[in-house]
Amino acid sequence: MRTIFKISAIASFLFLGINTLQAQEDRSLDNYREPDKDGINVFEAPKDNESTFDGLKVRIGGAFALQFQAIDNENANLENYQIQAVGENFNLPTANLDIDVALYDGVRMHLRTYLSSRHHHEPYVKGGYLVVDKLNFVHEGFLEDLMKYTTIKIGHMENNYGDAHFRRSDNAQAIYNPFVGNLIMDAFTTEVGAELYYRRNGFIGMVGFTNGKLNQSVTENEYNKTGGASFLAKLGYDKQINNDLRVRLTGSMYNTGYIPNTYLYSADRAGARYYNVMQALESTSDDFRASRYDPKLSNEITAIMINPFVKYRGLEFFGTIETSTGKSSAEVDDRTANQYAGELIYRFGLDENMYIGARYNVVDAEDPSGQDVNIDRFQAAAGWFMTKNILLKAEYVVQNYDDFGQTSILNEGKFNGATIEAVISF
Repeated sequence: MRTIFKISAIASFLFLGINTLQAQEDRSLDNYREPDKDGINVFEAPKDNESTFDGLKVRIGGAFALQFQAIDNENANLENYQIQAVGENFNLPTANLDIDVALYDGVRMHLRTYLSSRHHHEPYVKGGYLVVDKLNFVHEGFLEDLMKYTTIKIGHMENNYGDAHFRRSDNAQAIYNPFVGNLIMDAFTTEVGAELYYRRNGFIGMVGFTNGKLNQSVTENEYNKTGGASFLAKLGYDKQINNDLRVRLTGSMYNTGYIPNTYLYSADRAGARYYNVMQALESTSDDFRASRYDPKLSNEITAIMINPFVKYRGLEFFGTIETSTGKSSAEVDDRTANQYAGELIYRFGLDENMYIGARYNVVDAEDPSGQDVNIDRFQAAAGWFMTKNILLKAEYVVQNYDDFGQTSILNEGKFNGATIEAVISF
């Protein structure tokens, strides 16, 4: 029944998208990151004060992704800690539905729904937010000089911590990601809050606050509190130096005061891209986050991420340097988890419609078990944009787990193999 429901939802989504595409001659919106090849290497949505608004405009879009996976996994195979075998076949297809609306001159809304995802059996809303680039709805030209460089973003939304989340796969929206998998420590969370941006002459500044909650509720806990607060900040520089060279460097912070639970590395309910790896043999449920690492700094966290990005003609480098420190309510001392990643991509062909690339990613962490653990991953990928809305990519991955104890399913763990992914996004 659930499978029939998913197929029906996906079919309805595709039918709606096709009919909407036929009805819309011009689907562009002001200050909007395109969901196709044109959105590659776009980070924050653009800030341009030129207006094309001529009335309320609704843009219906979305994405569809399907993978063929051929991955093997293994561990120390100790008694009571054996893992399931995985073979070659197709994964469950994933689908997103996006609704973007130009509500007023300089005011836009975004809503994303996961129609089909690995973890949930039913469609559900990822989040929605409002972007304000002008305050003309107050009165024409209100704070015009300030708003020329300022953007306000408010809602239940993907928080802007780091730059890596702009290149990750978000359920079916995988066209921005040159690889199949995301980072091992996959920083991604959706919380209710607001972000204030100031961008001028390549300079980027952002401050934001959220309520620190993934699942919204007004229920009080044992401390008579309904939630807490998280603070976000980003500072950086992004400049197209000349026709050949672009340079970007940002530093970001995510910090909590009191918070019942942190979700920075566990909020993605759509699941990891490597299906069913490192699963306990007797398990009857899917550990949908397996292949990622959550340091479980569950009640207090300070995370800092630095991201350099350089693109020279067809060659681009993107890096991640990240450190997260914190603890759970049961711990006295802070623990630290560090992550480093570097990826090199070469885009070539007509309009850079093909690419090859490699990424190396390592995590070194003080695990809640008391062990100092290490995880490393190597990915090699190639991709072909058949059109700007259709991407076919292939990846080889190998991931190793070191220094996990004998009571861990990850003891001497490893998985490796190939995945082919097809993505449609519009």
